[in-house]
Formats: sequence, C-alpha cells, structure tokens
Amino acid sequence: MMTPRILALIVAFSFPAVAVAGGTLDRVRAKGEVVDVLVNDYPPFGFINDNNELDGFDVDVAKAFAEKLGVKLKLETPGWEAIIGGKWAGRWDVAISSATPTEERAKVVNFPAIYYSLPAVLVVNKDETAIQSVKDISGKKVGVGTGSSYEAYVNRNFVIPGQPAIEFPFDTVEAVPGDETVNFQNLALGPGVRLDAIVASAGTAQGQIEATGKLKVVGKPLFAEPNAVVTDKGDPEWDAEVARVVKELRDDGTIAKISEKWFHTDITKDVE
Repeated sequence: MMTPRILALIVAFSFPAVAVAGGTLDRVRAKGEVVDVLVNDYPPFGFINDNNELDGFDVDVAKAFAEKLGVKLKLETPGWEAIIGGKWAGRWDVAISSATPTEERAKVVNFPAIYYSLPAVLVVNKDETAIQSVKDISGKKVGVGTGSSYEAYVNRNFVIPGQPAIEFPFDTVEAVPGDETVNFQNLALGPGVRLDAIVASAGTAQGQIEATGKLKVVGKPLFAEPNAVVTDKGDPEWDAEVARVVKELRDDGTIAKISEKWFHTDITKDVE
C-alpha cells in the first residue's frame, strides 16, 4: 500500500522546484499522438509476440492511456538505459515500462504516477535443494535484469524512496546481469549449470514458471516494488496530466481489468 510519505516523495521527485517549460501536452495534442517507450524483452509486461507485434501488460496500459487522452499511440523500444537515463530531447513523451522509482533514477527522470505494485521474488530451478530462501544466495550466481532494481538489490545498494530500509540477509553475491528471458532459459538448464537463482518480479516469475515448467519460487517475497510511469524532466504540466490520466485508469478499473487478463489478479490493489 502506498503511504502518504511515499506519495509525497514521488511528487517531490517528479516536480522539481525549477523546471524548463516542456510543452509536451501541446505537442501531443497537436500531433494527435503520444509516443510511449518501453522494453520489448520483459514478458509478460513487454515482449514481441508470435505475430511479431509488441504485446504485454504495459502495452495494454499504454493503449488505454492513449485512448483516455484521445490520441493515437506510437510505441518505440530504444532500450532500458536510454529510457531511464533521461534527456529525451522531445523524442518520446512517456514511458509505461514497469519502472521502480529510486533516488538515483529520480535525479534524471520523473515518476508522476504509480500504476501497480508487485513483490520481488527469488526463483530457482525446480530441482534446486540447497537454496530455500534468499539467505542461501551468498556466493551464488544470481541472474538479474541489466540496470534493474533487482541488480541493485543483489548488490546490496537498493533504496526505494519513502519505504523502510530494505534488508539484505545475504553476503556477497555474484550478480549476473543480462536479458531476463535469457537468464530464465539459463536457470532452466539445471541448478548451478549457468545460474543458481534469479531475482525478478512475481509477475515475470509466474510467466516463466508456466512457460518452462522447470522453475519455482522459494522463500518469502523480498520487497514490495511500486512501479511508476516515467517522464522526462522539465514539464510539470505534462506530469500533472499523466498523473490525472493514470488515476482515472485506476479509478475506473481499466488497469485492474488489464491486470486480470495478464496475471489473473489485480496488481493495482495495493496502490493508493
């Protein structure tokens, strides 16, 4: 559940005291199009389906976002580092791409609206017996998405603004950053063959467990992870509009319905 303190911090990060006029909303209205960026290798949130089309939870949320704005949607996939690095220079308007707000990221991009929350979990091969919880990953090879909050977590330097300090009940871990789909394929080869475990979102883990039949979640959820829409710095009017639209999509149940489609549960219910 999003506490008032968390929301206050998100607002503080999203609306700097001094902002350069951006004109994003005027541009979107004039073009009749909003450009959303996301990653295409993060199933079930964003991926290329069998018809060679972008698909997933985030894609459906982006479609609903554009419809609520009354404009067409254009999707682009410049890569995670480009998205989260800021300085978009007007190339893109918004990123609905499952981004966790952190203090470091908030220095270069804004997080005007939380749209869902999922726990992070520890995944191992179904035949793994030595790893029963996150306490057992010390010295192990743990797969994580490159530049993700999970990479920061296993490196023991992860902080979520407004939330209590995260515990790291393990010693040094050999983080193995990379494409998450490839990481799961490697873990499915067997315990310790290429990886010992993976830290990922519960949603991603569920999809990969069902797809491979060779993985399982062990232990308790590691931490609660709010996920936010991202915008570039410098346009408070656009941030306010993004926040308004996302709130409407949550209030009218649109995002909840999309969540039920992809996860068979409402992953928006712990967001206030």
